[in-house]
Amino acid sequence: MLDQVHNALNVWGFHDPVYIAGLGNLNLKTVVMTWVVMLLVVLFTVTATRNMKLGRPGKMQLMVEEMFQFLKGLVDDNLDPKKGASIMALVFSLFIYLLFSNLWGLVPSMMSPTADVNTTLGMAIFVIVLIQILALKYKGLAYFKHFVQPFVFFLPLVIVEEVSKPITLAFRLYGNIYAGEVLIAVLLGLIPLGATLMGGFLASVIWLAFSIFVGFIQAFIFTMLTIAYTSQAVSEEH
Repeated sequence: MLDQVHNALNVWGFHDPVYIAGLGNLNLKTVVMTWVVMLLVVLFTVTATRNMKLGRPGKMQLMVEEMFQFLKGLVDDNLDPKKGASIMALVFSLFIYLLFSNLWGLVPSMMSPTADVNTTLGMAIFVIVLIQILALKYKGLAYFKHFVQPFVFFLPLVIVEEVSKPITLAFRLYGNIYAGEVLIAVLLGLIPLGATLMGGFLASVIWLAFSIFVGFIQAFIFTMLTIAYTSQAVSEEH
């Protein structure tokens, strides 16, 4: 039944990953959806921040400002102001892109880019590499001391901990978003069987509302862990 629902929703004609010489297998639907989400994010932020007003800000401007202030509060709580200011652009961009990506898959026939593990793993690796670069910038070679503290015997455990960070970041986000889209597809498949309140429509609406909540939470968790890992890497005590 799930395959039938996926085929019915595949109105754009995307098929299995295609092989491109030099690049390997490419999931064309993920690439297209990623560009669509990026376009939506640009349109939203440009529209919200165009003709900004101090006295009576518009609803979209107020929404973006509140979102920025909320994230800035989280950053300021975990990093000193100078270091925090250097990652605010990354934190805000991450959160708003993940939020749009997670919710985009709830639109019928669309797909969340974050429902593809290649997307989440790529983002997680990028974040962890950037954190290592920031740590080297602020602490120099002294950053590597934490690999052998408090004893050199802890080196294997610290390496495992560092490697597990991008893996857990990626699979937590991917698992939650992909599972949500699969369940919505299953519930949509129930509608033609009965179209009753308890059979399909009501369950789909309830799960859709829950998926919106999950989309917000997962965007927040990924962003919050990015802030926490950065704070841990660049703090003088670490």
